[in-house]
Amino acid sequence: MDVCRPGYAIAIDRARRLSAVIGQIRRRLAAASHLGLLIFLSVLATLAVAETHAVWNALASGEHVALLRHARAPGTGDPPEFSLEDCQTQRNLSDAGRDQARRIGGRFRNSGIESAAVFSSQWCRCLQTARLLGLGKVQPLPALNSFFGRTDRRGPQTQALREWIASRDLGVPTVLVTHQVNITALTGVYPTSGELVVVHRAADGALSVVGTIATE
Repeated sequence: MDVCRPGYAIAIDRARRLSAVIGQIRRRLAAASHLGLLIFLSVLATLAVAETHAVWNALASGEHVALLRHARAPGTGDPPEFSLEDCQTQRNLSDAGRDQARRIGGRFRNSGIESAAVFSSQWCRCLQTARLLGLGKVQPLPALNSFFGRTDRRGPQTQALREWIASRDLGVPTVLVTHQVNITALTGVYPTSGELVVVHRAADGALSVVGTIATE
């Protein structure tokens, strides 16, 4: 056995060296993969910024409308004692929601849109959002009112909104502040609180989604 020990020693030394080389290769591959991931994420971020700019530019170009889900208002639906004329009976914007609405208005201005034609659901949380945008006079529009919990209203009201958009002069940026159910019924998009869904109106009145802008 003593004669064989140097051979074992050489084999162990070679194994250690090979292990060290493999370790270096692994570290280099990991570094390369990390760099590749960073490059990939950077490209994605650049594309996202470019897409957002394109959506803002589309809204400013005419023949587009921005559907905005009201800012954050804790809860779901409305209380049983809900009254359209009494905001105290409704879900209203939280402090965070009011701040969010102001920031959304800032996003418009930072994107070159200083003013807009602003229409809103008659629900208080939508009117609050619309006014805090600071983009101009807010006009209530019943076609934007929520039909949450009233599925019988989904079809007729969505059609009424389509017809309103088809007849509207969209020569200036137009913002419609409404509810998730209304936006989803019209576009198929499920927006988060304060998310913008920009829609293009074709010559025949058909609507297509250009893109969305999250504001969280």
